[in-house]
Amino acid sequence: MKKNIGFVSTRFSGIDGVTLESSKWADVFEKNGHNCFWFGGELDRDSDKSYLVPVAHFQNEQNKWINAQVMGKKGRKPPVTQAIHDLRSLLKVQLHEFIEYFNIDLLIAENVLTIPMHVPLGLALTEIIAETQIPTIAHHHDFYWERVRFSVNAVNDYLRMSFPPKLDNIKHVVINSEAQEQLALRTGISSIIIPNVLDFENPPVMDIGAARVFRESMGLKPDDRMILQPTRIIQRKGIEHAIELIKELKDPRNKLVVSHEAGDEGFEYVEWLKEYACEYNISLRLLTTRIADPWCNNGNGGARYSLWDVYPFADFITYPSLYEGFGNAFLEAIYFKKPMLINRYSTFIRDIEPQGFDLAVMDGFLSRKTVQCVKEIMDSPKRREQMVNYNYEVAARHYSYSVLRNRLNDIMSYFFGDSVKQLSGQAQSPKNKDYLNIEPPQTLQKRFAN
Repeated sequence: MKKNIGFVSTRFSGIDGVTLESSKWADVFEKNGHNCFWFGGELDRDSDKSYLVPVAHFQNEQNKWINAQVMGKKGRKPPVTQAIHDLRSLLKVQLHEFIEYFNIDLLIAENVLTIPMHVPLGLALTEIIAETQIPTIAHHHDFYWERVRFSVNAVNDYLRMSFPPKLDNIKHVVINSEAQEQLALRTGISSIIIPNVLDFENPPVMDIGAARVFRESMGLKPDDRMILQPTRIIQRKGIEHAIELIKELKDPRNKLVVSHEAGDEGFEYVEWLKEYACEYNISLRLLTTRIADPWCNNGNGGARYSLWDVYPFADFITYPSLYEGFGNAFLEAIYFKKPMLINRYSTFIRDIEPQGFDLAVMDGFLSRKTVQCVKEIMDSPKRREQMVNYNYEVAARHYSYSVLRNRLNDIMSYFFGDSVKQLSGQAQSPKNKDYLNIEPPQTLQKRFAN
């Protein structure tokens, strides 16, 4: 029996990790005949399947005012409490209408019951789940206790209630083993691990024309080497290390391109990066256009390029993050068979590194040995080819859609028994010939549809 599945978060738009991973889950569900619908404060999904509620956005002015009153403080005043509950009541009505309008059978709460970017929405959703007993998957990407900025707050009572809630009709999913352990230790809640995934069963197909236009739009000359930093511009991404790498490589052909926008956590860091790059005379190119999610690729009408247009002509990937819940960009680089430098952040050390990937690594700082390793990789086509092909094989074993399908099957069986068919997958052929295949011809290709 096909199910109507409702995804709920503050935002499903652009190319942040929560949005991208939600799109992959929806991709798997929809290929198996289920219908996916979207609730959020900003949406770039199919309008016929979307329920847009602007006050649900974490950057809504009312929510920003509430956050300013309760974050970094130990006590809250009665008017703040009243404002929280007023917004909670409003959002609760909207969530009820979303569930009824689309006849939702299963809710998937995407990080909205995990990190308190929008406390009223978390409270409203918790009450809806408790009152309706609707089957729910709480997909946790990063918990509030993992972020210093939430360590002092005036809403601990609400955090214990809803971030996350402990209810019998919720199955909890985390993306790494440390999160699983901390969730159990702090709340007594059990969970399953579903890591970030990509469709390694169907290697990417690329619109080479669009990718070439993207490269040219960055002002890159034919002999320039595109060093790609495929992350948002926030401090924990460690982008200064990418600048330092280019400085140490001492090759004027190397140009640093950062593919994602700034703004989610302010603009001070991006301004500092500009000054830092200028100090060392490093060419830093920041996108001024919106990049779309490749699984929906509409960008609300404002995206000229898809994320899949960014990778094809990259010569090297930098991923010097200080902290990641998992690492979408890591998998994307492997999916597009690109060599990369990665910082050994905690989740990488514990969950990813033991799989045996072949990478240039740094351990919190850029050593001469690491720089020399990067030079050798960039100067040796044979070394690059061996590295990227091997990494693709490793990722296909551990982080493919089959992993996602198998673990979602367990959850679907728990909620619906034998009334729902097992999720399955199949390779697909591209519908458009204007693409470049990057795998041997015996492997079927997949084209990401709008």
